[in-house]
Amino acid sequence: MTSFKTIRARAEKRKGGPKALDKLMPDKPDLKGLAKLGDDRILAEMTRRVFCAGFAWSVIDSKWDGFEAAFLNFKPAKLSFQPEEYWEGLLRDARIVRNGAKIMSVRDNAAFVQEIAKEHGSFGKFLAKWPPSNEVGLLDLLAKRGSRLGGNTGQMLLRFVGWDGFVTSKDVVAALRDAGLDIAEEVKSKGDLAKVQAQFNAWAEETGLPYSYLSRICALSVGENSSEQH
Repeated sequence: MTSFKTIRARAEKRKGGPKALDKLMPDKPDLKGLAKLGDDRILAEMTRRVFCAGFAWSVIDSKWDGFEAAFLNFKPAKLSFQPEEYWEGLLRDARIVRNGAKIMSVRDNAAFVQEIAKEHGSFGKFLAKWPPSNEVGLLDLLAKRGSRLGGNTGQMLLRFVGWDGFVTSKDVVAALRDAGLDIAEEVKSKGDLAKVQAQFNAWAEETGLPYSYLSRICALSVGENSSEQH
């Protein structure tokens, strides 16, 4: 496998040097901040990622104030007590995107957030304690216990709430394959995910960098030379 030093050097060359690359890094992981994140904000981000999946993110973002109001500011306990009429009414609510399956995922995920919070104090505390060296296990838990949180949606959720992990975007996978990792062009199988995890674990040990940095640097070392997020 290619050493991460080589990958980083390529990214630096593409982006205009070490300082220019550093400016493209995400925020440093903040475990204390993550542990303090309210369950309502976790549920809000789950909902945003679920609705963004397969849809134009800009549309969801432009309607987000409406989502907050329609879903009672994503207070899990409040949502769990709402009658069937409330959920049926959301199917006609123009403030949100009226996708029945995605709307009902909010009810399921409110219960999921409450379950985890009961077990660990809060969902944020639960995430803050989960090691980046086992992102695969966390993604599996999100897929099994949450609603519509599998695959890329789960990865995006973790990235946006500030958990330190990798994302198997097209460019990240291309960088991994170029480095010699034997995985498919689209990482979907558990076997491929395990290989990706093992490689990021090795690079984290090699460099001491956060997993989110490793992931971003990989993405910026290949593909079209843009500075979009990965």
